[in-house]
Amino acid sequence: MEAVKVGMREFRDKFATYLLESDSPVAITRHGDTVGYFIPARRKRSEADKDALREAATRWQEILDGGGISEEEAVAGFKDWRTRKKR
Repeated sequence: MEAVKVGMREFRDKFATYLLESDSPVAITRHGDTVGYFIPARRKRSEADKDALREAATRWQEILDGGGISEEEAVAGFKDWRTRKKR
């Protein structure tokens, strides 16, 4: 797979996009000379993965709503459980 060439400034300005969305190596250049490479380790999520995450989020919200639990209470409960588990 061929690397996409981008300048240092563009890479810096769009770092989050390259980090989260790039599926090919990126050659980082300065004045036309390659000074480094970014090799993405994270694969892009497939539509099936995205659909599964949406379904899980919907089901989790239904569970919270059914129990009358806020997101903050759920997070606090999880943190408490994790703290107790470590002891």
